[in-house]
Amino acid sequence: MKNKALIVIDLQKGLENFGSGLFRLTDILEGVNQRITDYRNNHLPIIFIQHEDCDLVVDSPNWQLFDELDARTEDFYIGKTHANSFFQTKLKELLDELSVTELEFCGAQTEYCVDTTIRMAHGLGYTCFMKRGLSTTLNNDLLGAQTIIQHHENLWDDRFLTFI
Repeated sequence: MKNKALIVIDLQKGLENFGSGLFRLTDILEGVNQRITDYRNNHLPIIFIQHEDCDLVVDSPNWQLFDELDARTEDFYIGKTHANSFFQTKLKELLDELSVTELEFCGAQTEYCVDTTIRMAHGLGYTCFMKRGLSTTLNNDLLGAQTIIQHHENLWDDRFLTFI
């Protein structure tokens, strides 16, 4: 189990400013914190990914992680400017330094950054995991958040990751 890391993607305050807000956010934050506690208890790395763009400006209130998250200074933090958390970031280098081969994912938004990062990690050869229901997104003009999440979990299941 020493070669495993938890990847928490884009759980940032600014995402609540769009549309109806993130689906089941309170439940998601509680579930993510449970996973964080498990990783801390097993002395495994926790990596927070934070998106950076014109709506999520570095160090702005919108860019900050949700206060409810158990994020600590000893955790790892990676900034990104693309849906793919590996694209032009030091994530792969960090995982190599930590000898990580297994990744557990959670975060936002299901159909963008979470999906893209999971598929890239799978393509890079990582063994990927997720606890069902620990990604979230916003309703859009075509689909509700719950449908988007269920659709992606169905696609990921036993193709790109294993649900735990």
